[in-house]
Amino acid sequence: MSRPDARRTRFVGRIAGLGSTSGVRVVIGRWDSSPWGPFADLMVEDADGHRVLVAPDERVRDFVSATYNFDEQVIAPVQVGGDAVWQVTSPLLELRLTVGGVTPLGRALRAIPARLATSPAWCAATDPVARVALRGVRTRGTAGGGRREWYGATSMSAVIAAEGRWRGTDLGTLAPVDPPCRFGFSSTPRRPSVTSVVTTIDIPPHGRIGA
Repeated sequence: MSRPDARRTRFVGRIAGLGSTSGVRVVIGRWDSSPWGPFADLMVEDADGHRVLVAPDERVRDFVSATYNFDEQVIAPVQVGGDAVWQVTSPLLELRLTVGGVTPLGRALRAIPARLATSPAWCAATDPVARVALRGVRTRGTAGGGRREWYGATSMSAVIAAEGRWRGTDLGTLAPVDPPCRFGFSSTPRRPSVTSVVTTIDIPPHGRIGA
């Protein structure tokens, strides 16, 4: 249930999560709809556990860093193009990833009406299943600044190949997201994937959505 005094905001788009043989794990947020319109951002955790946020502007940086945990925050352009092949371009990350077919879980998610699948009540009900079925994955939890968050997935496709460079160093080849990322209460699935998702966040009265 939403707190009656909380303000609710939603982000609609896709999240790509993948690991690499270099130990770097990458989460790409590709948002078609948000309080500030479309944008993309990056969350990267390296082999030593150093967590970096790459945000396109101060407004996104402030909101995301108030919700998740990072050791470093960088404001830099983030561009994501393509569909079957994503081309991610940023001063810190150059990445090309290939999207494969819909996974069995993705087909199951598509069978659920989107209005239901993205509702906080459904996300809360499916959270115990997600914890067991997908190591490190949660569909609801408490975020930074007293915020409450729900992830409503509507489809999932496999990532079948990836290549690129992080801060000038080759990432190697595609690998599982292992260990799970530590940006917040939930990681992306261990299997590299692109998930269509609606993220709902309740912000307490003293919090700010953004500038």
